[in-house]
Parts: sequence; C-alpha cells; structure tokens
Amino acid sequence: MRIAQIAPLAEAVPPKFYGGTERVVSYLTEELVALGHDVTLFASGDSVTKAELDAVWPQALRLDPTIRDSLAPLAMLLERVRRRADEFDVLHFHLDYWPASLFARHNIPYVTTLHGRLDLPELKPVYAELPDMNVISISESQRRPLKEANYVGTVLHGLPANLLAPQAIEPTYLAFLGRICPEKRPDRAIRIARAAGIPLKIAAKVDKVDQEYFETVIQPLIAEGGGVELVGEINESQKPAFLSGAKALLMPIDWPEPFGLVMIEAMACGTPVIAYNHGSVPEIIDDGVTGFIVEDEKGAIAALRHLTEISRDVVRATFDTRFTARRMAEDYLTIYRELTQANRPRLRLVR
Repeated sequence: MRIAQIAPLAEAVPPKFYGGTERVVSYLTEELVALGHDVTLFASGDSVTKAELDAVWPQALRLDPTIRDSLAPLAMLLERVRRRADEFDVLHFHLDYWPASLFARHNIPYVTTLHGRLDLPELKPVYAELPDMNVISISESQRRPLKEANYVGTVLHGLPANLLAPQAIEPTYLAFLGRICPEKRPDRAIRIARAAGIPLKIAAKVDKVDQEYFETVIQPLIAEGGGVELVGEINESQKPAFLSGAKALLMPIDWPEPFGLVMIEAMACGTPVIAYNHGSVPEIIDDGVTGFIVEDEKGAIAALRHLTEISRDVVRATFDTRFTARRMAEDYLTIYRELTQANRPRLRLVR
C-alpha cells in the first residue's frame, strides 16, 4: 500500500527524548516499511526514517527558538499533505481533529489516531461538528468521555521487538519514568517507596508548565528524606539498564491515561508494573502476571511484597505476544484496507 504518515511537528520522529506520539509514529512507520509498504512520513526535517521523509519544517518546533506561532507550521503541513494526497491509498494523521474539515472534502481515505485525553469538555462540541471523521482510539477506556466520535477501531501501541530487552542487572530499586506533573503523581511514588523501604529512581522530564509543581511539591518532598534519586530525562538507549535494574515500575497516576507507553517499555525489560486503576491500565496490565493493579498507596505498598510471585520472563513473553510494533502495524493495516475497500473517505465500521 501507499501510506502517508502525518506526524506532529513539535518533536522529531523519533523524538530525541520525551515524546510519546512521535515515538509511536516512528515505530509504526518503520514497521510498515519493513513489511514492504511504500510509506511517506510528513514530519520535521530532523526526523530519521527508512520511509520517504517529507520535511515540512527544518527541525522540531520544541527545538526551534525562533518559533512564536506554532500553528503556522501546522497549516503548512496540512497544505503539503493536501497537495500530495492523490499519491497515496490512505492518509494516516496523528494531529487530533485538525485534518477533519479539509480532508473530509477529499477523495482519499483518511484516518486519525487520537493520542491524547478525550475528557476535556471543549472536545464534545468539536467532535459533534465532525460526526464522520474516521478516528482510531489507543485503548477502549480512552473512548469513554467521547463515545459519539466515529471510531473505526482501537489499536494498542507497540514497540519494536528488539528495541528494549532485559539486562543482566540485579533489581535493587523502584522506578518512576516519564514526566513530572500532577496527573502522573510522582509524589505518590515517593511516599510508596519510602513506606516500603526501597530506594526510588525518578527518570523524568519537567515541562515548563509543570515547573512550579516540581519546585513546590516534588523538590521539598525529596528533601524531606533520603532514598530518592532524581535521574532526569533519559533516552531509549538508557532505558534497558534503568528499567532492568528496577524491582518494579511505579505508575501511581491520577488521570484517565489513554495508554501509558512506559508500561510496555517496562514489560519489554521484564519489569513488573504497579499501577493505579485508571484509564487504560486494566487493558495493559494483567493483574498478578505482568504486575499489580492497585487502588491506593496502601495497595501499592502491599503489592511490593508480592513481586517475587511475578516471573520477569513471563512479563517479557507477554510483551512479545501483545505489544510489539509488528502487531500494531498489522492492526493498522487491517483498518487501512477496510477504508480503501470502501473507496470513500468516510465510513462507519461496526466493531
């Protein structure tokens, strides 16, 4: 198939550090190429891919200090795709609702994967105006706040099978990975680790919007006692050792997580996950097999006492069965084919 993957311009594909959406776009694009498909990636010029790269902007907007209006490059991206749309069998966007108005008028099938939270009140009227926009959810739980959208499928994320692997490291600490922000609740992770008497390593970025939270909540909490190491933001090459050295990944979230890529990153390294029962967690974690699903800090502390019941080999084997990029690509290809066989851009599939 001739497939266009249209990524956000905020980060490179793949991102240099944090960037879940762009990371998934990269995994999907490379796997589609490996499967023999003709793929064009519309992304920033500092992206790296085996597909054809249409570099809409010279570098990721996050790394471009001259950018003041981030919507201007987005408009340019949409126009670039419109001009080339007839070259493809299907257009796959990762831009939320932005493509809908323009590409609903086009004769090429298109679909958008929704990567973010859908419980924001302003989204309901937007999607009410876009009833025929083909969208894909990344978990069933993601759909709950916005059931009226035209979902044509759910595709769980996947990682390249050989991207992360268990390392021969004795697990000695608990891990927190991703982003320091109120909804991820690193404060809970600190309290859980201290109550359990296990060191905690936090490998996470701090966005500007979360700087005040970090300085007023997390830094003072770390300073209250020992046992917590702030590692900072890490890249993919650092993750295998970081996760393999952890007894468990703590994910004490306080929001409806649409997917949670860090959970399958941990699983790829054979590391169990202890996660709060929110959002996609029950769809990702097999309770008692790949980790434990808990309701509160007390439950998380209790779960830590049962980690010896979890086989790290089974955790990795479960990843291989459920969360590889090959499985993700095959799921998307099924949807692409259904859209192209319908020979029209708007389609309501029954699933």
